[in-house]
Amino acid sequence: MSLPLMIFAAGKGTRMAPLTDVTPKPLIEVGGQTLLDRALTLAEQAGTGPVVLNTHHLGSQIRHHVNGRAIAISDEADLLLETGGGLRKALPLLGTGPVITMNPDVVWTGTNPVRALLDAWDDGMDALLMLVPLSHTHGRQGAGDFSLDPAGRLIRRGDLVYGGVQIIRPDRLAEIPEDIFSLNRLWDLLIAGGRAHGLIHDGEWCDVGRPDCIPLAEALLNG
Repeated sequence: MSLPLMIFAAGKGTRMAPLTDVTPKPLIEVGGQTLLDRALTLAEQAGTGPVVLNTHHLGSQIRHHVNGRAIAISDEADLLLETGGGLRKALPLLGTGPVITMNPDVVWTGTNPVRALLDAWDDGMDALLMLVPLSHTHGRQGAGDFSLDPAGRLIRRGDLVYGGVQIIRPDRLAEIPEDIFSLNRLWDLLIAGGRAHGLIHDGEWCDVGRPDCIPLAEALLNG
């Protein structure tokens, strides 16, 4: 199975300052490769379909970086829409069916998380989030996000961290009246209906949201 992919590349990267004063966070390098290229490699290895990036902060650098590749741009230069609003704006480029979304500012070890989600996806789901046990995270600040019931459905709060990649049906985005909103709004709708599920990753994960996380990520990748 192949699905379209959206990579969220529009954020300001405030936590990554001062590096993001001159470089958009997706183009920060970890182990000699940009975060964006690491995400694109995972997607390519998993066999995803069309790829869309949204851009805002220093977006011209990202457009230049992917120039010549089969990647569409959803431009948010005039207004940063957050993840939910950004996904909804990009839907004309993605289609109406399920879509993969990725945050590029993380690194993974273990099984390719995109491929694992595609293999586990079921038509009875409206969302399938890749989750990482808090004990297997690096650079994470704060508690976990979710737990799972016996059927693998999401429950708010617990020691499982959302890893930044998921498959989700975008249909119910139309029910949210705001222009600017987080995907948490859509997750809450799907959780209430019992159709949001989670899959636990089999490897390690590092948040690369701050400058001090870069050496943590590189150490993880070097094993």
